[in-house]
Amino acid sequence: MVVKMAAELLRDPFVFLCLCLLLDACLGDPQYAWHPIRLAGAALAAGEKGLRALGWDGRFGGFVLFLWLTAVCGGGAWAVDAGLRAAGAAAGRIEAGAWLAWGWRLFLGYSLLALGDLAAHGRRIARAAESGDLTGARRAAGMLVGRDTDRMDAAACNRAAVESIAESLVDGVLSPLFWFALLGLPGLILFKIASTMDSMVGYKDERYLHFGWFGARLDDVMNWIPARLGLLLIAAAAWLPGYSARGAWRVCLAQHALLPGPNKGWSETAAAGALGVRLAGPIYKHGTQVNELWIGPAEGPEGGRAGDVTRMILLAYVATALFIALAGIWRYTGWMVRWG
Repeated sequence: MVVKMAAELLRDPFVFLCLCLLLDACLGDPQYAWHPIRLAGAALAAGEKGLRALGWDGRFGGFVLFLWLTAVCGGGAWAVDAGLRAAGAAAGRIEAGAWLAWGWRLFLGYSLLALGDLAAHGRRIARAAESGDLTGARRAAGMLVGRDTDRMDAAACNRAAVESIAESLVDGVLSPLFWFALLGLPGLILFKIASTMDSMVGYKDERYLHFGWFGARLDDVMNWIPARLGLLLIAAAAWLPGYSARGAWRVCLAQHALLPGPNKGWSETAAAGALGVRLAGPIYKHGTQVNELWIGPAEGPEGGRAGDVTRMILLAYVATALFIALAGIWRYTGWMVRWG
């Protein structure tokens, strides 16, 4: 009876979601060659090569690339799940096969979240900056942002960490959680396909302007609600002592449109307001200054002081916990998808 109740509890989608997030927070992102995102990236590269060989390098080709990734990633995840169940049935242990399939789903869900990894990267930058290891801080910052790190001082490295955690709170944490809560594990996989396409082909240069259009727009659409939900969650988390909920609202509503794209500005400007500091500032790429804009309260100090990264990490964890609370309400009012 107890075993049956435990099995039913572990198959609850909300409990599953909490376990995925707990594993991510405690263990961080697993680093190995067969990581699901790396496999998706390899599948995308192979699909792009094949489509370009056919001359399908426009918007239609980008849509076909999405269908290819959906078949490979979604079909691959389903095939492993079904294979584990079939292996259990063949061995006369149907329940064991079901548990193996559950473990596979848990591993997959955990692998597609990024909160723990973001926090670890942020701490690595902050520790190096505070110890005076500017080379180490620049190296660690370069793993999070695509800008010229050789021009960055310790404060700029810390700002880069804060900005990256704030931005990735949406596309690396809240959006995956949102789509899982809405559509289950297939929704989470679909979002990561869109995110992978945006990061690999969603550029506005000559090579990808048309081919990457579908992936970039799909990523925009799937991040649209979570980005705005991010403002609500960051502002709610900013009621913690030492933060400013009013600042999060005021700065975000006034400045979110200053950053490129329909979604990026919401969490970054909300975080700047919540922390009460100015972020961004001079940014260089390939030797050219691409940004001189500061975001945040005009009267606030420049971000990048000792402790700013730690404060941002705490803000991200509390905002994520608040989302989980909302997901719990969603689940136990009967709306969250049941599966398994």
